[in-house]
Amino acid sequence: MSLLEVQDVSKSFGGVKAVDGCSFAVEAGTITALIGPNGAGKTTMFNMINGLHRADAGAIVFEDQNIERLQPHRITRKGISRTFQISRQLNDLTVLENLVLQAPRTGFRDLVKAGVPRHERDRAMELLEFVGIADLAHQTAAKLSYGQKKLMDLAAGLMASPRLFLLDEPAGGINPALLDVIVNRVQTLRAQGVTFLIVEHNMDVVMNICDPVVVMAYGKVLATGKPAEIQRNAAVLEAYLGVG
Repeated sequence: MSLLEVQDVSKSFGGVKAVDGCSFAVEAGTITALIGPNGAGKTTMFNMINGLHRADAGAIVFEDQNIERLQPHRITRKGISRTFQISRQLNDLTVLENLVLQAPRTGFRDLVKAGVPRHERDRAMELLEFVGIADLAHQTAAKLSYGQKKLMDLAAGLMASPRLFLLDEPAGGINPALLDVIVNRVQTLRAQGVTFLIVEHNMDVVMNICDPVVVMAYGKVLATGKPAEIQRNAAVLEAYLGVG
């Protein structure tokens, strides 16, 4: 069953087509990879799915509803969370406070009420424990290492209890031990019912945990298939790996 469907979506910037008629689906319960060379349109696609950019054409359908015209906060409330290549934490706040800020808000009253509800603090602490940095809860985000910020971002995205989680290069710039932690947590979450769409350049991660794989090149979907099929695809080898 398709949780997300991208239907003939296009996006241009200054006359340059970053995404050109792309279509693919993310099936519920999968860890789907979205790969391709730099400039292929992957991040632009993520930005359209979570509402940062509006598509020029096409539809983005989540749970049978077109979400393409919704604001990012409304898309989050519908069940889609997202991380970024570079952490967007608020450096002067603590790790715990950064997570609490990501808790779903139901209206204006939630935004102006004083204090933090106990259930939000408890949920944030549970997630920090889950990713292994509960001991850093009261540390300011500015003092975290790059890898610790990756873990904080993963936990923050889980505050909204997403059904679809967009991960933008989760393996980028981290050491093998931390990568093992992130991979383990992603697999655990998938077993708990979270679906993932992952942009990633680490092919070991893609081939070991992702199925299916969607390949983009020059703004178009070049191929879709199982990891083994993608590894043997001549067009992918030429466009993505530079051989042919």
